[in-house]
Order: sequence, then structure tokens, then C-alpha cells
Amino acid sequence: MSQAGCAARKFRTPLRAVAAVLALGLLLGGCLTQTYQRGYIVPEGALEQIPLGASQDQVLIVLGTPSTVATVSGEVFYYISSRSEKTSFLPQKEVDRRVIAVYFDDNRRVRRLANYGIKDGRVFDFVSRTTPNDGQELNYLSYAIKALTNW
Repeated sequence: MSQAGCAARKFRTPLRAVAAVLALGLLLGGCLTQTYQRGYIVPEGALEQIPLGASQDQVLIVLGTPSTVATVSGEVFYYISSRSEKTSFLPQKEVDRRVIAVYFDDNRRVRRLANYGIKDGRVFDFVSRTTPNDGQELNYLSYAIKALTNW
């Protein structure tokens, strides 16, 4: 065999290895998952900074402007967020929804904090681990969460 044929064979083997590594990298790169965050992101430890009886101004300083405010049966600040993931060519899938509700009394002091989410398709309070059943609030939360999914 000539020297040119031997040199060409030595060149083809590393070239095939590089091509295989590149092809494998492209295939695996398509399987990466992208995460999308919408709405309000709660800073670490922010809810612990709001004790019961805190003023409305203190809540605004710690959490910022709420996503929405309800005035039915007292004033309530709602901080709404949604997290979804998309893997390569698959459709985007929602993995978490949160609604943090800060309830105020007539003196604009924190009466109650609630951290609602979706668990098995129902509104679920992660703080007390109970499902709320007061009609007006549940209707509003259901509306807010449905609006988030159509966002």
C-alpha cells in the first residue's frame, strides 16, 4: 500500500470519530429542557419576613406590587406565578402554579397568609394543607388560575 493511501486511512478514522461525537452532541442537545417562569417570583425567605399583624406598607416593601388586588370581603393581595417546561419538540407543559394571598383586616394589617397551588387540578393551600371552601375566594382564585393558563 502506498504512503498516500495509508495517510488517508489515518485521517479518516479521527474524522469519523469527530463526526460521530458531533452527531451525538446534536441529538442530545435536542433533548434539553427549557424552563419558563411567568408572573411573580417569590424571593427566598420573603414570606417569613411578613408576620401576622404587619402593615400593608411592610408587605409592599417585602413583596412588591401584587399581581392583582381583591376588595371583596376585605382587601387581599394576590401574587401569581406559573412555571412550565418545554423539551425539544414536545409541547410546553405547565409544572407548577402558585398564588400567594395576603389577607388584610379592616386596619390594613395582615390577618392571614396563604400559599395556593394546583394539586390534582384543585386549588390547594400549601400552608395549611387544606382545600378552601369559601365561595367568593375560591371563585376568584379559580378565575385567576384559569386566566394564568390562558396567558
